[in-house]
Amino acid sequence: MAPLSGGTGDRETLAAAAMLAAPFEAEVAGVYTPADVADVMPWMGEGFLGGVHTTALESLREAAAVGERHAQAAMDGCGYARKSFISLKTPVWAGLSAEARLSDVVVFTNDPPRGRGPLAESFQQIVVDEQRPVFIAREGAALGGVMAVAWDGGKEASRAARLAVPLLQQASRVVILAGVKARKFDPARLQGYFTARGVASDVQLLEEPGEIGPCLIKACAKLSANILVAGAFGHPRLQEFIFGGTTRTLLGADHPSLFLSH
Repeated sequence: MAPLSGGTGDRETLAAAAMLAAPFEAEVAGVYTPADVADVMPWMGEGFLGGVHTTALESLREAAAVGERHAQAAMDGCGYARKSFISLKTPVWAGLSAEARLSDVVVFTNDPPRGRGPLAESFQQIVVDEQRPVFIAREGAALGGVMAVAWDGGKEASRAARLAVPLLQQASRVVILAGVKARKFDPARLQGYFTARGVASDVQLLEEPGEIGPCLIKACAKLSANILVAGAFGHPRLQEFIFGGTTRTLLGADHPSLFLSH
């Protein structure tokens, strides 16, 4: 699934979704996600002038229609054969949740995970509220190269590692990155899990001091890893928002592409 905003990033999002789908002959669903008129209505109370009220709503509807045309054009320009286009209507967020629940992975580019652009709230809804796996495509994103898996034995990391197995099976090399101060869960156990599913992997311990996020990014750069698989928001969201957190560090980096699950 590729959420679309009707903006310039839609083509990049669809290209990444097609790249992921192609080895599995899977369908790419482009889902146009406009601003929801219903979200604006509570702000237009009794004191809001009727004429201004109507004009504002009409402007939103017109903007949504223009965005839909742009999103459809981006979908038409995607050369991948197995694709479908869905345009969400009010209530948009309920529709987005429903579509995400029937998708294997939801694809975004860099801006929404960093809180930028019209799809920023969509990213938060998908990864945290709906707990669907997401792929954040960055420059050079590709299957078939080196993939790294961040491992601490926790629930989020375990979920991400399990869900990523079909992608890991496409990799030329898989490296499990485990911090020496992580939970006492032998990374060899994950290695065995992968082996049973046809994925050969190596284990690399991150012995450098400091926060784990920068260590993961540095290790991926040394490995020339295209994709990092990791758990997302292992701590309460408010705590991560205030103090940073590994997830925020990964989202702020430019490389590698990310496969995340909460």
